[in-house]
Amino acid sequence: MTTATATAASARAGGPGPSPAPRVAIVGATGAVGTTLIELIEQRGLPYRELYLVASSRSAGRVLTVGGEEYEVQAIEEFDFAQADVAFFSAGTSVSEKWVPIATAAGTVVIDNTIAFRMDPDSPLVVPQVNAHELDRLPKSGVIANPNCSTIPLVRLLRGVEDRWGVRHAVVSTYQAASGLGYSGMDELHESSRAALQGAGAEFEPRNFQPSLAFNVIPKIDRFLDSGFTLEEQKMLQESRKILGLPHLDVTTTCVRVPVANCHSEAVYIECHEPVDRAELIEVLGSLPEVVVDDAQDPKAFPTPAVVGSSDLVHVGRVRITQSNPRAFWLWLVADNLRIGAALNAVQIAEELVERGTL
Repeated sequence: MTTATATAASARAGGPGPSPAPRVAIVGATGAVGTTLIELIEQRGLPYRELYLVASSRSAGRVLTVGGEEYEVQAIEEFDFAQADVAFFSAGTSVSEKWVPIATAAGTVVIDNTIAFRMDPDSPLVVPQVNAHELDRLPKSGVIANPNCSTIPLVRLLRGVEDRWGVRHAVVSTYQAASGLGYSGMDELHESSRAALQGAGAEFEPRNFQPSLAFNVIPKIDRFLDSGFTLEEQKMLQESRKILGLPHLDVTTTCVRVPVANCHSEAVYIECHEPVDRAELIEVLGSLPEVVVDDAQDPKAFPTPAVVGSSDLVHVGRVRITQSNPRAFWLWLVADNLRIGAALNAVQIAEELVERGTL
């Protein structure tokens, strides 16, 4: 048993360790991010003295095992949030819009993994490796927002670049996996791929991805705005500015859905205020928390979703200073969107709150 796991077990048992450990609720516990949250809480030993698993009435009654103990999933309509000190919300924006105010009114601190509160001025938008100072005190709203799955790895890299050279602007193309829509997205990718391999006569009706994602790429994620950009693309601009505290940061993005089960990738072009040396850039990126530069030794090395798999690191490769502009460079990043882009960031927020004693 690791020290962190032992601490969590001790806290649950009421023995030595952080006192008191928080009472934790996971809303959306049976979804892709919810199950990843449970996995990470077990792996990382987040201390808790009570754990509540909450979901829609369709999933209520299911029994899940966490830390060797069985927990029955409770229907959100019947759950009393006064029982929880902190609640992870990962059941969709409409659920958060309805139930988060009820949870915070009951005194629960909410870590929300939807768009519902990200731009709320009273709710900090937090990536612990970038702006953990936002967690020194609890927000007035009672809500701490978890950023978009593609924003999180991007701002973690931009922080180091901004601190060393200053960022003039960034151009980003994302290659986002089907798991961005949870289990339903992954299931549809598998079903549509099987249908496509059966030939033109196979019947398949896309539900989440229009057109079908099988052997295809779709340059549209979320709804179109009047500007011609999509909401997903606007999220990355607005969220990056808020997290980094750079209200005039210039980030422009094209977000693309690709036929990959899990792990988002991004091609990132960054222009700085000063000339950038490749060796120093690799050193700066590699020194950032939980970042690995795959081509640090071999410029031909690069990460891919299939190789990275379920990882708690941001993987970087294809680091290139542009030949025509020494202040600009390209890089390629890959990160597990269910972990780094959602559940892991949320758990790390909770860990910071526990460490600071603000829960």
